[in-house]
Amino acid sequence: MKKSTQKKIIAVLAALMALLMLLPILANIFVSPSYAVTQGEIDSLKGDAKDLKAQQQELKEQLKEIAADKNKALERKKNLENQIYAVEQEIANIAAQIEKYNELIAQKEEELAQSEREQQEQYELFCQRVRLMEEQGEVSYWSILFSSSDFADLLDRFMMVEEIIDYDNAVMERLIAMQKKIEADKASLEQSRTEQEEAKAEEEAAKAELQSLKKDVEKTLAEIQDKEEEVKKAEQELQNAAAKMDAEIRRKEAQLAAQLAAANNPIVSESGFQWPLPGRYRLSSLFAGRVHPITGKYHHHTGIDIPAPGGTPILAAKSGVVLTSERGSSYGNYVVISHGGGQTTLYAHMSSRAVSEGQTVKQGQTIGYVGSTGSSTGNHLHLEVRINGTRKDPQAYFPDIKFSY
Repeated sequence: MKKSTQKKIIAVLAALMALLMLLPILANIFVSPSYAVTQGEIDSLKGDAKDLKAQQQELKEQLKEIAADKNKALERKKNLENQIYAVEQEIANIAAQIEKYNELIAQKEEELAQSEREQQEQYELFCQRVRLMEEQGEVSYWSILFSSSDFADLLDRFMMVEEIIDYDNAVMERLIAMQKKIEADKASLEQSRTEQEEAKAEEEAAKAELQSLKKDVEKTLAEIQDKEEEVKKAEQELQNAAAKMDAEIRRKEAQLAAQLAAANNPIVSESGFQWPLPGRYRLSSLFAGRVHPITGKYHHHTGIDIPAPGGTPILAAKSGVVLTSERGSSYGNYVVISHGGGQTTLYAHMSSRAVSEGQTVKQGQTIGYVGSTGSSTGNHLHLEVRINGTRKDPQAYFPDIKFSY
């Protein structure tokens, strides 16, 4: 596999892992119905979804490259197997030829042994004849000739000696020629067998090399298979992540639409109070005893805390007159509104205030923006309701709202 393809796979897998690690965090944030959604968040998710689809397409292209590499490797393996089969056939043919040469050599060796036996027999006959001649006092052909009684006997003896000599010479020449031929044939066969053995050794080496190449191809195929499975798994995970993100986008779009509807139709309870943060109904801290997040001391929380992004507009719960609009050490930026009849509301930890003391405000008017000033650990609105100076649980004045915690 090409190194560039491997690098691409690693990069995509790294991006996928980062996204998969981020999704649970996003899910925890977005699943809560009280968390307000912005169009910017939806647009950001759509951008992420677009990136996911691009990565999916890139993985598909990589799978095509992997498939091409796999096909090449399979073709290479097939060619090597064909070559190995041809070499094995050649080795078998050479082995058969060597076996035939062995049989021929054995046959020739037997013929040579037979010739040697015949030669030995002729030699023994020759020696026997010589001993017989010695016993008879005839130690040479000349002695045979000179021992003739007359000329006719000489001629007979001469012809006999000549026949004997011719016979002996013929026998010896035939045996010598036979021995030379057999030895030459044997040497030739031995040479052929040596050459065949060398050819066999070369074929065996070629076979071993082909087997090694085959193993390399099989290893490459295994690596390609692993990469293919890895990329397919990554593609499936991207597909699942994209599906989850698409579902999340649809859910957020529906939630945003609901938020916009809630903002255009603010909830006004039977008590006449309007919720100051439309669409945000999760409470992070209640009107009850708790351990202070900064001091660590147990105390009674004098209101409720509503988490929201910094800069979210805060609306007046009721019409009235601004009694206080200042910055304190604990409340940070805060506003107190008198609604008459001994009713007041307090809005604390604002990033900034939009009204001033003595100003008359209408219900639903923006009086400030969510922040984290004063004794605060994060962006939220601290809301208090006071009746004739006594702090009351704000939830009691919004019975129509289903809060989450």
